[in-house]
Amino acid sequence: MSHAHSLLRPLRWSERALDAVIAPVVFTAMAALIGVITLQIVSRVFFTAVGWTEEVARFLLVWITFLAATLAFRRGRHIAVTFVVDALPGLPRHLARAAALLVAVGFLAALVVIGLEYMQVQSFQKSASLRLSMTWVYAVIPLAAGIMTWYALVDLVELLLGGSNDSATGDGSAEEPPA
Repeated sequence: MSHAHSLLRPLRWSERALDAVIAPVVFTAMAALIGVITLQIVSRVFFTAVGWTEEVARFLLVWITFLAATLAFRRGRHIAVTFVVDALPGLPRHLARAAALLVAVGFLAALVVIGLEYMQVQSFQKSASLRLSMTWVYAVIPLAAGIMTWYALVDLVELLLGGSNDSATGDGSAEEPPA
């Protein structure tokens, strides 16, 4: 076993562990969103509308969007234009992928900071129906950006250590779903 492989093992494990937590959370939130929207429709048609359902549906959709984005990021499923990088020979391709990952890390780290600041600014605001602190709604921004930053850093380490790294985000460890 190579030294690089032994260094990458815990990093890859951390990615799989995060996915193992995030995927069921997204699934559960989707099921809850379907339930809440169904309740909203049924209550409007047959009874008096349940006021909190619209707010809960909106908040669930925000959290689902950001958390599912982390899963898509790890699997290299975000939109990427790679034909130029893919056409490059070995070392220039390697450097271009490293540069792209460094830009992603910089952007995502900035998003963590901005998200934390935005949470603080909105901490005094309460949601209309549930009276929930909006801090909890906006907490998903730095959380998701932090997770994606970690994924990008793991991809960068893998790229620099010479691991397999062929997707748009540089993640060669993601398992592809069966066709």
